[in-house]
Formats: sequence, C-alpha cells, structure tokens
Amino acid sequence: MDEFGMGSTSESSQLGATRNPWDVSRVPGGSSGGSAAAVAAQQCVAAVGTDTGGSVRQPASHCGLVGLKPTYGKLTRGGLLAYASSFDCVGTLTSSVEDCAVMLQALSRQRICSDLTQITHDAQNSSAMDHIDYASKIKPLDGCRFGVIRQATESGVSDAVLDSFWDSVNLIRELGAHVESVSCESFAHGLPAYYILALSEASSNLARYDGIREGLSISSEELTNFYSGNRSKLLGDEVKRRILMGTYTLSAGYADAYYERALKVRSLVRNELRSKLNQYDGLLTPAVANVAPKLNTELRDPLAMYVADIMTVNVNLSGLPAIVLRGKQAPGVNSNLPVGLQLIGQAFG
Repeated sequence: MDEFGMGSTSESSQLGATRNPWDVSRVPGGSSGGSAAAVAAQQCVAAVGTDTGGSVRQPASHCGLVGLKPTYGKLTRGGLLAYASSFDCVGTLTSSVEDCAVMLQALSRQRICSDLTQITHDAQNSSAMDHIDYASKIKPLDGCRFGVIRQATESGVSDAVLDSFWDSVNLIRELGAHVESVSCESFAHGLPAYYILALSEASSNLARYDGIREGLSISSEELTNFYSGNRSKLLGDEVKRRILMGTYTLSAGYADAYYERALKVRSLVRNELRSKLNQYDGLLTPAVANVAPKLNTELRDPLAMYVADIMTVNVNLSGLPAIVLRGKQAPGVNSNLPVGLQLIGQAFG
C-alpha cells in the first residue's frame, strides 16, 4: 500500500510499487492497492483496507472487485495508523457481493465498550443494528429508486468509463429499478475541501513521527538537525508533500481562509447528499474518472493523482457508506481493464 495510506496508485510504498494483476504495466489503485491486487490475483478470498478518500473503492474499480466503505464509525479503527481521523474507515475488498456481506457481518460483531472510534448503539439510534443478517439482505431491484449524480458524468470522465457506466445503469433498469438523473451542486466542491481537511489532519497526526516518540531515527548531535533529518530522510516524498500542505493550511493567517471554509463546504456536501438519499434508495456515480493508469505516470504529476479521487471523496466528507461493483465491460478499453460502478447509500442503511 502507499506509505501511511497517502496515494492513489500504491507506488509510494517503501517496498516499491504494487502491480495490477489485470495488466502488470498498470497500477492497482491506492492506497489499499496491495489488498486489491491480492484478491484480484486470487491469492486470498478477501482483504481489508482503509478508506480515507476512496482508498478501498478506487482499487476495487481498477482491479474488478467489490469494494465497501461502511458508514463512518460502523467499524472500529482500533489498530490503524491515523491519517485523517475524521475520514478514516476500515473497508473490505472481495470478489463478490456475498463475500462482502460475510466480511461486514464478521467485522461488525466486534464491539469494545471503551472504543471511541466506533459509534455506540445509542448514537446509531438502533439497538437491532448488530443483529442484521447482511448476507440475507441481497434482494432484486424491483421497486428500487436510484439517482445518477449528473455532475459525476460531465467533463473529466473518459469515454471508456462513461460507456461502461451507462451500460451498467441500463442493466440496473432492466433488473426493475427506476433510475433518473439528479443534480448535486456541491459535488465538484468536495475535492478541494477534502484535501484541505484531510491534509490538515494528517499534518497533525504525523507530527508524532519525529524519531523520539515514534518511528525510526537518525543520530545527530544537534536537536534541530535531529528533527529535520529524521523527517526529511525517513518520510517519503508524497508524505512530506501532504504534511507541508496540511501545515500551511493550519498556519496563522491561513486557517480561516482555507480550513474554516473547507469545513463549511463539508457541511454543504453532507447535507446535500443526505437530502438526496431521502428521495432515493441510492445514488450512482462512476467509481473513477479513468481506467487504471500506467506505472510512473501519476507520480510525476501529483495533481493528476489528487483529481483521480473526485468520484469518491464526497462520500468520506459526508460519512456515508458506498460500495463499488464491477461494471459492464466497455468496448475498446485496452487490455479488457475493469471499470467500477459506485453506489452510495443511507448511513447505517
């Protein structure tokens, strides 16, 4: 996986790049690309990953898997290294929806009374939530209503992804569901707000890796050189880039201009998505804007890597659950690369 979960390609690991089993010249997505590659290569039946801004769902799309990001707080974060604490979620990667349901059922059973990363029964307002048999909830689509977020199918999405997406939407209609277009005006604003907030939290969470409290260390006789040497030489380029950006947005004179405004955008995104879900059983978007890129392409252009998360970050901003399913194969996609369909649902639904 990417170092500290920071990346969308699984190329920034200290152990080297992970390759996509569908085409080893391409990335599997990230940051949980190692988990996705292992399941796609049939090295295991299922794997867990962490989803901060799409790090389970994007690899699921690139590797032709089912990737689930549960409602924020549904599963404990105990044992995880914090990247952005208000976004991080444990997710699952499987080859089928049934396996996904079994995994969620098993992970949901573990509940520790003192665990502050997991929402309690009272906060969920449903004492029966733990007793849902997720495997039995798989049902036909007759009578279901879905909304396609119009802004997710506009500029910036490749023709191959759109062809696959609309073929999948037509299949959903054939299975009995009613599907119509819906507008979410805040959709495009989620990406910049996410990166401001997530990187701000990351700069705080990763401050502990100074060579004294946690992490490896490089000896130095002078304290300033000790701190700077440890962080500059032992952290990867992408991690340092995100820490610097997060520190900047939290610095005096800029917190109001960036961080506070991003919090307001987060509220807008959350409120709009939740209001739309009062009208529909789920919202549909492509899982990614393009098929899996070649190795070493997005590392040269970090902004392109950040934009790759545009389809997924709004779910994390709003704390909602989402699942990525393998869509219909689009004609003309190189090497028969898989393309994913994202379904966004009600919290704890």
